[in-house]
Amino acid sequence: MKNDEFKHGDRVEWNTSQGTTTGMVKQRLTERTKIEGHEVAASKDHPEYLVESDSSGKQAAHKPGALKGVDG
Repeated sequence: MKNDEFKHGDRVEWNTSQGTTTGMVKQRLTERTKIEGHEVAASKDHPEYLVESDSSGKQAAHKPGALKGVDG
């Protein structure tokens, strides 16, 4: 899997201020949207991914370059 092409259900990891965390891709975002009060400037040319953290269950949007695919 290329690190900038994810789909619903893919397992990914990303860096946080507390260290690396893992989660699941919920959706590919291709238009501006709000997630938990934060506006995400996603577009078709610059998509972002809605991910759900395994540890907290919270959802956030991340740029493709911030995510890394993981097995399992």
